[in-house]
Amino acid sequence: METSKNYRFSTFFTEIIMILIALLFLVPFYFLFVNSVKSFGDLLTNAAAWPKAFEWGNYQRAWEITKFPKVLFNSLFVTIVSNLLLVLFSSMTAYRMVRHNSRFNRILFALFVAAMVIPFQSIMIPLVKVTSTVGLMNSHYGLIICYLGFGIPISVFLFHGFVKSVPIEIEEAARVDGSNAYGVFFRIVYPLMRPMYVTIIILNTLWIWNDYLLPSIILQNSSLHTIPIATYAFFGQYTKQWDLALPALVLGITPVIIFFLLMQKYIIQGITAGSVKG
Repeated sequence: METSKNYRFSTFFTEIIMILIALLFLVPFYFLFVNSVKSFGDLLTNAAAWPKAFEWGNYQRAWEITKFPKVLFNSLFVTIVSNLLLVLFSSMTAYRMVRHNSRFNRILFALFVAAMVIPFQSIMIPLVKVTSTVGLMNSHYGLIICYLGFGIPISVFLFHGFVKSVPIEIEEAARVDGSNAYGVFFRIVYPLMRPMYVTIIILNTLWIWNDYLLPSIILQNSSLHTIPIATYAFFGQYTKQWDLALPALVLGITPVIIFFLLMQKYIIQGITAGSVKG
């Protein structure tokens, strides 16, 4: 009976509060979707009202103006390749640092942690000069290399904590059986790190997919633009085409929202596992 009362007065109250908070966070999505199917006049008259008539043609026009299939491919290419390289290099780096705890590796890890607090705006101008000098401007591969530089510190930090939870006895047994360093990593450690791989892919995908500033600096050719840059085309100096910009935003965030909803359960699992120290 006591358990039932505790659920009724504490758990139930907490659930109601959480539902209200969730609804509060969903309010921006309501405004985004509702206004994306309004005419420009209705949108300016009352942004919170339900559409008088659903203007689905806004999506077709936004699709054509942004050349959505092309910019979608660009965003997918940059995001997927960046994630694959970040996961591969960061996991191998973190593994080496943990298993060979030398003074040099400790200093290098401290530098990675320090790099996490450097704001992008403070190195934006030097970055442009360096990328221009080495010929990385106006290239998807140049953009991917920049993402590697900015994404590796946090990725190494998370992998570093996770590798500590992997029992070293498993690796020693594999070495006794004749596996070399690469065999131990890819056959033994790599499968055990799967929760952290998924976590880092999710976090980096949300960052890279929605990033505007770095692609706007590196990619000057319109055929290379990603979704955030293509969406910005609706905002000029004197005009702001909200009736087309909002459908473009819906189109742009839909793939990453679906991806996040499918993979979110691995975030807590991966971060929790990475916090264990063995």
